[in-house]
Amino acid sequence: MQFIDILKTMLAESGFAALHWQNIVMFLIAFVLIYLAIVKQFEPLLLLPIAFGVFLTNLPLAGLMNEATPWYSSGVLRIIYNGIKSNLFPCVIFMGIGAMTDFGPLIANPISLLLGAAAQFGIYVTFMFASSLPFFTAKQAAAIAIIGGADGPTSIYLANNLAPDLLAPIAVAAYSYMALIPMIQPPIMKLLTTKKERAVKMKQLRKVSKIEKIVFPIGTVLFTTLLLPSVAPLLGMLMLGNIFRESGVVHRLSDTAQNALINIVTIFLGVTVGATANGELFLRISTIAIIFMGLFAFCMSTMGGVLLGKLLYHLTGGKINPLIGSAGVSAVPMAARVAQTVGASENKTNFLLMHAMGPNVAGVIGSAVAAGYFMLIFK
Repeated sequence: MQFIDILKTMLAESGFAALHWQNIVMFLIAFVLIYLAIVKQFEPLLLLPIAFGVFLTNLPLAGLMNEATPWYSSGVLRIIYNGIKSNLFPCVIFMGIGAMTDFGPLIANPISLLLGAAAQFGIYVTFMFASSLPFFTAKQAAAIAIIGGADGPTSIYLANNLAPDLLAPIAVAAYSYMALIPMIQPPIMKLLTTKKERAVKMKQLRKVSKIEKIVFPIGTVLFTTLLLPSVAPLLGMLMLGNIFRESGVVHRLSDTAQNALINIVTIFLGVTVGATANGELFLRISTIAIIFMGLFAFCMSTMGGVLLGKLLYHLTGGKINPLIGSAGVSAVPMAARVAQTVGASENKTNFLLMHAMGPNVAGVIGSAVAAGYFMLIFK
């Protein structure tokens, strides 16, 4: 009889007794994301840790995201989450991206800057729409709109500064849509372009000198931060990583930034971004609205880049493939790979990857500048 009482007590205090419908819904969402990451291989480096973070945070009574005083008594994921709240993780991620990025295609084809700028269209359209709604302030609207840049670190950075209460859904939306680019972008690209446009082969880019590659990050940081000082943490770290790469004299630092360091931070950032998706807070109308507005912003940004690409296609007599405009969103190098895949499906000899990398890296700068602009207005 005592054994049965102990068993009843154990069950009453277990996670099974505390299980709610919100937990079950979030488990299902996590399992779908895990499926997409493992089976469909939709950017598993991002999607898998995010999905498992969603799963972990919704385990009843586990307390992985509990906040306590002193800080070291908090849940383990809450402690790691401080790297997001302090903007440390986004800035370190930017340094790693810079170390992995070749700005050569952008320098060789400066028109890429226009495509990168056009692909920020969704940010401004969504800002105007969200700010017109009665339940979002202008600051919150700006933080939501930046999702359209498909730039997770920038989304976190802006949300931390303008709308910290919305950080969780904004971060989850931004990183989820980045990971789902191979599923979201191709239908839009095909809808807005003809088979002839998608099959256009672009001529090889000129070779960019080493001095150009060293001057570019320094000049970019100098100009943009003098114009918008608030963008310095992100762009400064991005270009620091890039100068590691291009200088050729700090191979160990460059290798660490683009491999070990960014991999470690990606694990921590991905899991804790997912861990913000607590069912009780996440399954609200306002949160669902943010998720849908983020998708709208991302789709509009893709459209903006492709439509400018179509215009340039006509202005240059068919020398520019409009598909590279879709890579103007900031997801490096995911968006460029999608442009390559869609282009190759129409013409197997078509190699658009390097051409698409120009708008792609321009989009990183463009979304950071958009965030700096919003900070200038609202901070």
